[in-house]
Amino acid sequence: MLEARSGDPDAVARRRTVLEGIAELVLTDRAKKLARMFLSERAVPHKAQADALHIAAAAVHGMDYLLTWNCRHINNPEIKPAIREVCESMGVFCPEICTPIEIVEIGHDRG
Repeated sequence: MLEARSGDPDAVARRRTVLEGIAELVLTDRAKKLARMFLSERAVPHKAQADALHIAAAAVHGMDYLLTWNCRHINNPEIKPAIREVCESMGVFCPEICTPIEIVEIGHDRG
């Protein structure tokens, strides 16, 4: 997974170090079905199948937040309402989708 994003072995090693101890979400059949729904309902563009799976895994596993820098197909103000609608129609809680900077700002607002 990480190697596909970067050919730089040092970058891959740094990412693995950062991710140590963080649980990996299993891509269940339910998550795959939800991802297919995102695509068929055009909530997520067909060319963004991996993004649909990413969102679906977070939703099916009940994550409160989905942090991403992907503002094209995930944290997009035109796409997020459609993602929420599909989640609702499938009876799945939709995580709050935001960038890491937005989550830091949320924390500062509460403190």
